[in-house]
Amino acid sequence: MQTTKSPRALIVTCMRDEGPFILEWLAHHKAVGFSDFLIYSNDCDDGTDRMLDRLMDMGEITHIPNPPMGKKTVQWQALTDAAKQPVMQEVDWIYGTDVDEFLNIKTGQGRLQDLFDASPETTGFALAWRMFGNNGVESFQDASVTAQFTRCAPSGMLWPWRAIQFKCLYRNDGTYEKLGVHKPKKPNPIKEQQSVWRDGSGNPLPWHAPKGSTLIPTFADQYELAQINHYALGSVENYLVKQMRGKPNHSTDPIDLAYWIDRNFNDVKDDSISNTTALSAPILSGYHADPILSELHAAAVDWRYTQIRELLLDSDAFYLYARAIQAGSTQVLPQGTQRKLFNQLMQMRRRVMRDKAATATGKI
Repeated sequence: MQTTKSPRALIVTCMRDEGPFILEWLAHHKAVGFSDFLIYSNDCDDGTDRMLDRLMDMGEITHIPNPPMGKKTVQWQALTDAAKQPVMQEVDWIYGTDVDEFLNIKTGQGRLQDLFDASPETTGFALAWRMFGNNGVESFQDASVTAQFTRCAPSGMLWPWRAIQFKCLYRNDGTYEKLGVHKPKKPNPIKEQQSVWRDGSGNPLPWHAPKGSTLIPTFADQYELAQINHYALGSVENYLVKQMRGKPNHSTDPIDLAYWIDRNFNDVKDDSISNTTALSAPILSGYHADPILSELHAAAVDWRYTQIRELLLDSDAFYLYARAIQAGSTQVLPQGTQRKLFNQLMQMRRRVMRDKAATATGKI
């Protein structure tokens, strides 16, 4: 009897000082069905790079050191390099993500194959973020991210726009030549016309394929089949460490109180990702059973506790900590207000683009 071969699916990601979270994140995505991992690291102080080396020695991932070079951010450096890696010619699906993002498949048993079976004609999924707030947790703990943070934004939002961005899981069929942070780049025009793109509910995109914007402007539920649980904040203490580190793709952009407010939604309880725990738990136990990996994980946790203690003695970090607690959960605005703000944002962006174009042509 002939059996159907499971597709090979690749994750490409960057990490810096993410030691306490690597094992849960990796075990989850292994359980979901990802077979290959290209993980780039840079400037690690907590031993993340050593953890990744150990995981590579165990045959779990491919780890590539990625020190900053030239003008590109480390994330764009990694994506450029990933496109040249031999594994790119071997896998069936590609997905770019971050360690604070957990793909939550809500159909079937929560595996990639269940998602593919639910929409078999689809060649690309634009999967929307669902922002998970800090759930009132102030202190960093060496505990499961998905178990600690179970409250999130409601379905159907337009504002803040960053709360509804998507990332892409797409078939590696030659339609796209380059990887991108949110969507693939440099499409083959003929092949792209033949592609079939859906959102996380299986709905066709407003445009044939992802173009320009990295969000789908709709109040419709985009989470019925799959969503990306985005744990962008974690606890208030953990947020201080993230603020100190900065963003991988916009290294000069601030992570400040505005960043917190745009993401700290705790309106709806969603623990649907716990359905995958039974699949990931044996994998995670195996990682912790490895003495080298377990020791490196513990060292990364200790490093984070030390950083938090030091940051709380720094004036700017302390006031960010205090104000994040004071701010509480972010209010979900009425849909009319959300639509108004979104439309004003689009008008502002069009104006900025016109001004830039005029400046480039010397008309201003």
